[in-house]
Amino acid sequence: MIYSDLDTKLSSYDFYLPREHISQIPVEPRHNARMLIVPLPGEKSNHARVWDLIDQVKPNDLLIVNNTKVLRARLITRSLTGSRGELLLIEPRGNGQWLCIGKPSKFLYPGNQISLEKQGQPLLWLKVLEIDNITGGRIIQFPSDFADPVSIQPLLSLYGDIPLPPYILPHENVKSERYQTRYATKLGSVAAPTAGLHFSDELLEALQLKQVGIANVTLHVGLGTFRPLTAENLNGLKIHSEWVEIPPETVDAINACRTSKGRVIAIGTTSVRALEGSSQLHGGKLQPFSGYIEIVIKPGYRFNVIDGLLTNFHFPKSSLLLLVSTLIGRKNLLSLYQEAIGLGYRFFSYGDAMWIPPQVITQYGKYRNE
Repeated sequence: MIYSDLDTKLSSYDFYLPREHISQIPVEPRHNARMLIVPLPGEKSNHARVWDLIDQVKPNDLLIVNNTKVLRARLITRSLTGSRGELLLIEPRGNGQWLCIGKPSKFLYPGNQISLEKQGQPLLWLKVLEIDNITGGRIIQFPSDFADPVSIQPLLSLYGDIPLPPYILPHENVKSERYQTRYATKLGSVAAPTAGLHFSDELLEALQLKQVGIANVTLHVGLGTFRPLTAENLNGLKIHSEWVEIPPETVDAINACRTSKGRVIAIGTTSVRALEGSSQLHGGKLQPFSGYIEIVIKPGYRFNVIDGLLTNFHFPKSSLLLLVSTLIGRKNLLSLYQEAIGLGYRFFSYGDAMWIPPQVITQYGKYRNE
């Protein structure tokens, strides 16, 4: 695909989204969310439900899901003067030190102390060590035993809450578990891999009955996923690193899928970044991997692993919008977004889905994004 100069400008990825299209409550059952099926060039789009993904995939296809689990990473704090604040854990930095995003920032200066507050729990005092120059966040000293997402879980179970995105208002009838995928097992994210929220136990079972494989990757969602982009020139774009694990059995499953003429389908952009980021580190060949990746997928990137993608509808001017534009072209994607808005589709974490079939990705690779 040939790209234009407009593809390198952040403002080219902007669109207006009426507030009423930001979904506040998830659909039940999970698989009943709407699904826009991206058409081949020159054809009209189709509209279905996520359950109908069963009819879109074939035996021997392989779905790649992100099995990360959202931490109870939202913490309420008090300053020494009694002012209320909030911390969001982002990632461990060793020895009980954590990168956090906090507010109000005026109380989070190096050397200051803050306490965790939760009804029925004793105060737990923490210390602000320094300002992280790269992210603008704060390095906070927790007790040294809490060095990673697993070891800090007992503390978070007492003091923490699931960190719903700020555009979602709390609802009494929506349990916090609804913001986890059904296959979430690896603690470490501060936001859900939202395309996976559409998969019910019934849908997962139906896909397996059709002999569609399912394999896991882990990408702990952090700043690299949800932090807004600001620089207009995208040529030098960098995104905060995120922790990824590609297990050997997933690499084997992908190789077996290729051998059997199946297609590798990513469930969500986090699965895409995990696969492509690991592949990029190994010269374009997927290998088992565990560690941090820092990958930018924007128009001009050449995909090495995935063939198809199920994804949600994303924020304007976001890195996720750049990724999807890379598959089907910026102008085409924005046109489909306008169509979705006109048809009442629901956007963002609890919203509806977009299915990009492998044959569509193949065809758009032959067309110019004008």
